[in-house]
Amino acid sequence: MAHVEIYTDGSARSNPGRGGYGTILKYGTKEKEISQGFRMTTNNRMELMAVIVGLETLTREGMEVVIYSDSKYVVDSIDKKWVFGWAKKGFKDKKNPDLWKRFLKIFPKHKVKMKWIKGHNDHPYNERCDVLATEAADGKHLLIDEGYESSKEDMFKS
Repeated sequence: MAHVEIYTDGSARSNPGRGGYGTILKYGTKEKEISQGFRMTTNNRMELMAVIVGLETLTREGMEVVIYSDSKYVVDSIDKKWVFGWAKKGFKDKKNPDLWKRFLKIFPKHKVKMKWIKGHNDHPYNERCDVLATEAADGKHLLIDEGYESSKEDMFKS
């Protein structure tokens, strides 16, 4: 079975604010870096987005994947199986349901293990993901985080 390591980090300036994610996929000696910035989002959304994009980038199903994240929000939600309970309840009163639903579509396609690593602790891949995420957040080609911005618009309707 193929083994892939995915390193992730998310960033948001003035949470909420401009944000970005950084993801590194490592397969043997090959590495791929992915990042993207958004004009308005949150840190937790970017932490989760980094994981999702990493998994969505894999071209074959059934891979053994270890995801390294410094986000307790993401790691605990998966490891402690909270997200599966949230899904059964339709994500009632939970934040980021759009991203969690997207995650749950890709997650079962692989054998995924989550590993929490302490952020800003000189781990080279975590540090590089942080650079990718912050550079993306500070970049010029920012996307609209539809899930975040549309949920804020919904609060002001009616």
